[in-house]
Amino acid sequence: MTDINSLTEASLPPASLIICSRDRPKLLAETIESVLRGDEVPTELIIIDQSGVPHPALASLKSGRSCEIRYLWTHSAGLSRARNTGIGAARHAILAIIDDDMFVEPAWFGSLIRALLNSGERAVVTGRVLPTAPEVPGGFVPTFMPSEVRAVYEGRIGTDVLAGGHMAAYRSILDAVGGFDERLGAGADFPAADDNDLGFRLLEAGYRIIYAPEAVLYHRAWRGKGEYMAARWSYGRGKGGYYSKYLSYKDRYMLRRMAWDILHRVFRFPCLVWLDPRRACGDLVYIAGILSGTTRWAWTQLKISHGATEAQR
Repeated sequence: MTDINSLTEASLPPASLIICSRDRPKLLAETIESVLRGDEVPTELIIIDQSGVPHPALASLKSGRSCEIRYLWTHSAGLSRARNTGIGAARHAILAIIDDDMFVEPAWFGSLIRALLNSGERAVVTGRVLPTAPEVPGGFVPTFMPSEVRAVYEGRIGTDVLAGGHMAAYRSILDAVGGFDERLGAGADFPAADDNDLGFRLLEAGYRIIYAPEAVLYHRAWRGKGEYMAARWSYGRGKGGYYSKYLSYKDRYMLRRMAWDILHRVFRFPCLVWLDPRRACGDLVYIAGILSGTTRWAWTQLKISHGATEAQR
């Protein structure tokens, strides 16, 4: 295991940073600018753009530093598919992934990669995600991770801890577990929980997830208040698909996870409705999304499985 204190900028190994985007060129450009202003930069920065049309300004970006920018425009749809494309295109063994609506601390990249190196080759690292001030009236951030305490996760921990929009890993680990499930995530029929699913599969395969709070980035609060309920529905529907993927009579771990996710929101609703009515309503929408996603996954996958069985006869 590498001593984190011995790693200087000169010794930071080659690494690829993957940023996926769709029809958000301004946010994407500002995220890239933030990365390139950092104390240290990746060896290559891969942009996977699923926008309706290519963006020439993004395609012609130059870093002015020791970072090659590679712009890949694709007709494909879905965040998980885009991330898998980026993983396949990366030229280096160490990969980092962030979303296209982030600002990073100057020390962020070096801190994230050093945390990975210090954790060994059977670990995936995620870091702190803080919300920015609202950029529009009622602006909000769907998810953030503010803890300042380092944590190591192994086995069945009863929660989801991997942030797909802020992570670093060795390519070999992601290849070993099959990358992101393209049925989950933004742009898919189950538009969330792609990182939850990847984290669960990593832990089930015996890998560790490390939370490194020294690696800090900011999730921008650019979504307006009118988008809140739609976001909660999407998160719930994706989570329902994720739960349904692993539901089993023989192994009821994920059933218990889903039950707790729903019931603790039901129990807190009476208090929350007075303290934060929007959040209370968001909980109800999220629960409805879970139930919809669970049902939809079970129905569609049953049909696919039945169709495959028939085709083999």
